[in-house]
Amino acid sequence: MKGVILAAGTSSRLRPLTNDKPKCLLPIGGEAILGRTLDNLSAAGIEEIVIVTGYLAPLVRRYAAEKFPELRLTFIHNDVYAATNNIYSLWLAKEEVFRSGMLLLDSDIIFDGKILEALLDSGHADCLAVKTNIILGGEEIKVTVDGRGRILEIGKDVPSSQAIGESIGIEKFGPAGLELLFAVIDRKIVIEKNVNEFYEAAFQEVIDRGGDIYGVDVGKYKAIEIDTVEDIRTAEADILPYLPPISAAKANR
Repeated sequence: MKGVILAAGTSSRLRPLTNDKPKCLLPIGGEAILGRTLDNLSAAGIEEIVIVTGYLAPLVRRYAAEKFPELRLTFIHNDVYAATNNIYSLWLAKEEVFRSGMLLLDSDIIFDGKILEALLDSGHADCLAVKTNIILGGEEIKVTVDGRGRILEIGKDVPSSQAIGESIGIEKFGPAGLELLFAVIDRKIVIEKNVNEFYEAAFQEVIDRGGDIYGVDVGKYKAIEIDTVEDIRTAEADILPYLPPISAAKANR
C-alpha cells in the first residue's frame, strides 16, 4: 500500500503566510505540516509515498527529499493546480497506486498517527476517518452511515442534524475499491472535463453504485485541518500538546 499526499493548492486564505511557502510547509509547533504527515506515514509502515505538487512545487520536493531520504518518494506535478480541485490531483496519481491500494491524505492536516493505525486495522478494504463528537456547520465534509457503519452520504451539503461527524481528509482504498473509484474519476475528468470537484463527489458516486465505503470513528484522536491563522493557533494550543513529538515516531522506524 502506498501513501498519497495531495499538496497542490495555493491556500489563499492563509496569505501572506503562503505568499512564498506552500501551506504544507508552514511550521506548526516548529515542524512543517508535511513533515508531520510523512513521519506518521513512516511510523505506520508506509514507505512508498506519492506527493502531488502544484503551487511552489520545487520547495515541496526539496523539503521532502532532504528531510526524509529513507522514504521512497514519487512526485507528480499538477501543472494546472490553479484551475483544478483535488479530484484532478488524485486522478494524476492513478497509475502509481492503481494496483497497490492507497492511504490518501490531504496535506494540511495535523493529526495523531493512531488515525492511520485505525484505518489500517479496521478490517475494511475501503474506509475513511470520521471525526465524531464535534459541532458541525456548513464547511465540514459531513457523513451519514447505516447500522453497519457503511457511508450513505458524504459532502458539505449533508444536513448536520443527520451526520455522525466530519470526514477529515484521510482515507484508505484497496485495489478493488480503487478500480471502482477511478472508473468514476476517469469519466468525470476525461469525458465530462469536470476538474473542479472535491474527490468526495466521486466517493458518493461509488456509494450510489453499490460500492461499500465505511466510516471509521476517530473521534478520540486529535486532528485539525489548517485553513486559517486561527486553525494554526488552535493546533498549537489544543492539538500538539496531546501528540507525540515528531522525533518519537522517527525513533520507532
